[in-house]
Amino acid sequence: MSNERLRSALLAQGMTVGDLADAIEVNPKTVERWITQGKVPYRRHQYATAALLKVDVTTLWDDSRAVESATDLSRAEIVTVYPHRHTVPAGLWREIFGRAERRIDVLVYAGLWLSEDPLFLNLLKTKVERGVQIRLLLGDPGCSAVRQRGIDEGHGIMDGKIRNALFNYRPLAASHPDIDFRLHDATLYNSLFRADDEVLVNTHVYGIGAYMAPVLHLRRLPGGGLFDTYANSIDQTWAAAREVTEHDITGA
Repeated sequence: MSNERLRSALLAQGMTVGDLADAIEVNPKTVERWITQGKVPYRRHQYATAALLKVDVTTLWDDSRAVESATDLSRAEIVTVYPHRHTVPAGLWREIFGRAERRIDVLVYAGLWLSEDPLFLNLLKTKVERGVQIRLLLGDPGCSAVRQRGIDEGHGIMDGKIRNALFNYRPLAASHPDIDFRLHDATLYNSLFRADDEVLVNTHVYGIGAYMAPVLHLRRLPGGGLFDTYANSIDQTWAAAREVTEHDITGA
């Protein structure tokens, strides 16, 4: 039976059988047999192929060994779990962002505490000046998801917290226009703080503020899928978000 999932993944990346064979150093006829005859590659070739095609290995093959290994790798991506955000070591946030060399992403509703941290703001200035891509995604103050999150947390003022954060970021946005800000209207189940291949996942729990909810520290591993699940969420939310306006900051 042919492997149409592998064929589709190749097409999605604009690659040929020969391209894949060259990249992972196998014979093109071997790759052709993976597709046309449904042959299952060695695990090292499975993971190399999945990483190259930017998909989870279990998407391409139902090999039970690959499923078990991918599960183990996803577990290994968990560096640690904190029971509450306020128990995360104070310097860890800046340490993770400080290690970034390619990208920094923040996906929150307000994240007011970050916007009030002068060390974090200075770090963003330094990073963007060194060519790091920075994307900050806050909630749209007027959207229904923001109103509901305020109700869920028991205070109903999430829109005000967002405007406060935007006001705090205003000097940074003016002095460093390469830092990208957008507003989203998505229902967030987590706040995400990504620096290259690390991410802090602050879960959202009904009835309590995010500072009381658990935080997962993840580090991406080739062949694992947990980190990429959250990273893809950031990209999808960014694609649907909009630019910030003066009205968003002042409410007037």
